Amino acid sequence: MDRFLARLERRIGRYAVPNLTFVVAAGMAMVFVLSLVRPEFENLLVLDVQAIKHGQIWRVFSYLFLPPPAGSFMMPKPIAMLFAIYFVWLIGTNLEREWGPFKLNAFYVVGMLGTTIAALLAGGAGNYYLNLSLFLAFATVFPDFQIMIFFIIPVRIKWLGIISAAMLGWTCLTGDWDERAAIGAAMGNYLLFFAGYWRDHFRSRNLRVRQSARRAAVSEAPALPAVRSCAMCGARESDGADIRVCSCEKCEGKPRTLCLEHARNH
Repeated sequence: MDRFLARLERRIGRYAVPNLTFVVAAGMAMVFVLSLVRPEFENLLVLDVQAIKHGQIWRVFSYLFLPPPAGSFMMPKPIAMLFAIYFVWLIGTNLEREWGPFKLNAFYVVGMLGTTIAALLAGGAGNYYLNLSLFLAFATVFPDFQIMIFFIIPVRIKWLGIISAAMLGWTCLTGDWDERAAIGAAMGNYLLFFAGYWRDHFRSRNLRVRQSARRAAVSEAPALPAVRSCAMCGARESDGADIRVCSCEKCEGKPRTLCLEHARNH
C-alpha cells in the first residue's frame, strides 16, 4: 500500500489539502454554533439519500462537518462538544505529521467515499464511523499516547482503541444491515491501510516467540567445559587429543565430549 501511495503522490500529491482535519474540525465548530441558533440547521447537512435524489447534492459532502457526539463528559454540552472537536483535530493533526498530508487525505477520502456509497446503497449514514476509523488509525500509529479520562486518569490510547474495536464488533453482530454497511464502509479504509502493518506485526511477534523458545532451550542445555576432555578416558584437548562433541541416542541426546576413538566406538 505504501509503495502505491508513494507512486500516486508523485503524480497528484500537489492536490493534497494540508491541515485537512483543521478544516473539518473548524467546519464542525461552525455547524455546532449555527445549530445553537437554528437547531434544524444540522438536518440540512445529514447524508439523506432521498434528499440527494431531489437535488440536495451538497449533502454528499456536508455530513463530514456534523459535530461528533460529545456525550455528557460530566460537563456542559458546549464544553463537551469543544473537547470532542478538539480531539478530532488532535488525532488528525498528529497523523498528518506522521504520514504527510497526502496519505492522510487518501485515508480520509477513501473512508468518505465508502461511507457515501454505503449510504446511497443501504440507507442513511453519518460521519461517526468515519471519524472512528481515524481514531483507530491514531491508536495504531501512536499506541502509547496518553489522554486524561475525567482530567485525572491517564490512559494509553491503545486501550481505548481496543475497546472501540470490540464495540464495533459487537455492533456488527447485533445491529441492522444499514449499520453494518456503514461500519464496513467506514472501516474499509482502516483495513486497506493497516492490513500490511498487522500482517508484519504478527509475523514479527511469532518470530520473536520462536527465537525466545530457542534461546531458552539453549540456555537449559548443559554448558561444555572450558577445557574439553574425554568423558570416558580423560584425554585432554590441551594435550593434543582430538575431542569431539557427541549428542547421539547413547548419550541420551545430551552433548558430551569424547575423544575421537571413543566418539567412534561408544
